[in-house]
Amino acid sequence: MLLLGPPVLLFALITWQVVAGGPLVGADERLSRALVHPDRASELLADLGNVEVAVPVLVIALAYAALRGRATGVDRWWLPPAAGAAAMVLVPAVVAPLKEWTDRPGTPAVPPAVGYYPSGHTATAVVAYGAATLLLLPLLRSPAVRRGLIVLCGVLVLGVSFGLVRRGYHWPLDVAASWCLGAVLLTGVWLPARRVGRRSSAGVPDGSGTATGGANG
Repeated sequence: MLLLGPPVLLFALITWQVVAGGPLVGADERLSRALVHPDRASELLADLGNVEVAVPVLVIALAYAALRGRATGVDRWWLPPAAGAAAMVLVPAVVAPLKEWTDRPGTPAVPPAVGYYPSGHTATAVVAYGAATLLLLPLLRSPAVRRGLIVLCGVLVLGVSFGLVRRGYHWPLDVAASWCLGAVLLTGVWLPARRVGRRSSAGVPDGSGTATGGANG
């Protein structure tokens, strides 16, 4: 799919550079040295990517989307919430083996250790906040509220990303790679959410393709 091509290729390029110690790694380390400045604010921003913070936000969105979908009787209303939950489950399933394989050491700001690539906190934030946004957008009628939700999602993800780099918890490339992973996983949420959202707007409660003027199931 065209949507998957750019993030997959970019992730492959970054991973290759990290594993091979290519020129991007040198630039990454120089950028990290320029940006790292551990403080309380950066730590708080990084904490927004904790599972304990981000996942409950997604769970609330999953429950709300499921209840609204069931109430409207749209065909396969359960598919977007299921896709959102699956995307979140896939984050550790994908990130953990990559951390072990790449075996990348951390920045000088953290105790000596390996397994920092890619960033699990960034991937958690991208998928949790991104999936919550994708699930809620079709349910919102106000353009202003929709735009506000998108902006809020972007601010949260960028805030987590900046906090991780600023605090020195991750190299910039660790974060960028997780953006790519998150984009791939969110594609699997966006597609069913868009289809169900269109059916709901058209008032089609079943798979017959016949509009019913918003009949409830």
